[in-house]
Amino acid sequence: MKLSLSSSSSSSSFFLLLLLALSVLTEASSRKDEERASTPPRGWNSYDSFCWTVSEEEFLQNAEIISEKLHAQKYEYVVVDYLWYRKKVPGAYVDSLGFDVIDEWGRMVPDPVRWPSSRGGKGFTEVAKKVHSMGLKFGIHVMKGISTQAVNAKTPILDTITGGAYEESGRVWYAQDIGLKEKACAWMRNGFMSVNTDLGAGKAFLRSLYQQYASWGVDFIKNDCVFGDDLNVNEITYVSEVLKELDRPILYSLSPGTSVTPDMAKAVSGSTNLYRITGDDWDSWGDVAAHFDVARDFAAAKMIGSSGLLGRSWPDLDMLPLGYLTDPGSNEGPHRKCRLNLKEQRTQMTLWSMAKSPLMFGGDLRNIDDTTFSLITNPILLEINSYSSNNAEFPYIRKSSSPRGRKLGQSRMYPTSMEESEVEVLGLTSCKDPKASRWLVEEPDQSLERICWKENMEGRYGEPFCLYKRNSLVKSDEEIMYGSQYQGALHLLASEKANYCLNASPRRKITSSEFTRGSFSRCTWNANQMWEFNSNGTLISSYSGLCAIMKKVKANVGAAGARSWIATGRSGEIYLAFFNLNSDNMVIATKVSDLAKVLPGRSITSCEGKEIWSGTGLGRLTNGTIATKVESHDCVLYVLNCN
Repeated sequence: MKLSLSSSSSSSSFFLLLLLALSVLTEASSRKDEERASTPPRGWNSYDSFCWTVSEEEFLQNAEIISEKLHAQKYEYVVVDYLWYRKKVPGAYVDSLGFDVIDEWGRMVPDPVRWPSSRGGKGFTEVAKKVHSMGLKFGIHVMKGISTQAVNAKTPILDTITGGAYEESGRVWYAQDIGLKEKACAWMRNGFMSVNTDLGAGKAFLRSLYQQYASWGVDFIKNDCVFGDDLNVNEITYVSEVLKELDRPILYSLSPGTSVTPDMAKAVSGSTNLYRITGDDWDSWGDVAAHFDVARDFAAAKMIGSSGLLGRSWPDLDMLPLGYLTDPGSNEGPHRKCRLNLKEQRTQMTLWSMAKSPLMFGGDLRNIDDTTFSLITNPILLEINSYSSNNAEFPYIRKSSSPRGRKLGQSRMYPTSMEESEVEVLGLTSCKDPKASRWLVEEPDQSLERICWKENMEGRYGEPFCLYKRNSLVKSDEEIMYGSQYQGALHLLASEKANYCLNASPRRKITSSEFTRGSFSRCTWNANQMWEFNSNGTLISSYSGLCAIMKKVKANVGAAGARSWIATGRSGEIYLAFFNLNSDNMVIATKVSDLAKVLPGRSITSCEGKEIWSGTGLGRLTNGTIATKVESHDCVLYVLNCN
């Protein structure tokens, strides 16, 4: 079992979202904008179970544990994750077709076998009532747009104003009129597709969908396959408008987070409350280490706690895969313990807290051990996550290695060559990014046209990176059907002889430690493989509206190095964390006076405090150095009182 707020696993489950900061809506919505901006949230704590096909009984058992043992720590939300509408029968899997339970209007409803209280058209109403009676709030995971099953069934669209079928231009509208088959979810193509929000019927469907969730008593919605490589600004914007019109607040979350940049997030952060900024996070050290760069970038861009839907929005580093879990793709579970060691778990929890990410527990609470429980309820970490400010990576550190078997004085300095190893990959970015306009058309001969990345052609990185335009001599039925809608769109090939086209979004879910190199698959007339080349040098995806770009990534991301984060507390204290991402022990140090370089209006000459994991006191440091040995994959966290 994997419990997490925003990640979608490869099978159905639920997650109990333990959110500390309801103030993102309930308090902030009653304040003026400037008051919202100056008041820190209480924080987030959440619990999410996913990766096995969970039942109503299992879900409520976990909810009761949260109410009894974790509510005092402000864990507030319990959320049903991924595929709660899918029948648990032979042949049903993540991307299977025809196994979902839908109502007469093409909307997903809970599988009544696993969720017996949903029978009789009740949906999640009874479950939500029980969760609310425990003092908690209730949420669900949903996919983009409309299901392929509803489109194939030609279900009518509900008009919530009249209570009957939606009519416009003298006719009734159906699911197949609004579903964009060429914009099926890239990694769940048989499951869901985008809705045409330019049509009144498309908007009517989304309105009926989210109003139904509100009628069930839902307090939190995670919308998947609409962000990152799968960006759908139109759907995000309209859903946000529908949620604003409701008579009570619902938190709105976006996923997945592959390829997300601050510029991309800025386009939608005002319409949401939290949004994933990485791929799925599992219990591997590579996944943990991969979060350091992206967390740094979003903090530097001032995205933490920026303006959001009826309050604020928050970059989401994904769930904490701790405790008792299952594996990706498993319909059963949970069946194993977290594979991260205690030091790695401590590092993950500390980074998430310092970056003020929503904290989403990812294990089965029925089998939680004392160590895991102590970690997710650590009062210092929850205080930092809830109330700290000025959260950012702290660059003023010195580090030297202290490998096993070597005396502390025999040290060598980092960074290492592993950190510096980089590869160039094809990725996506906001089309507002000035770096996106570096493509140009080249014609080696009259029969061949290719689009190349300018910097390669200038010889800076060796041979130029080029994509080849596909010329189809015979148009398929699909090409004829969609040709007028995507006039001018291109298929781009890896070579002039191949019949494999460039995908904008990977055709499978990827983890946070993976990076997309630009995937190719057999050419189809699908928006995920359609590109438009503009005269300004941009190459735009017809699927997401994002632009292609060549970018450098570290080949051994997270393999080595030292990192540090800093934040200030509500009583003026300073939180300072050192992280060792290296495979050897390391000494990390900073000067006391350097702390003031990142804290506006502070002049620091001396500090005293203690390290929370060891309980070691620092004593009074005057213009001195804070230095400590940090073991491999571990961290230290200081609480400092400085003058």
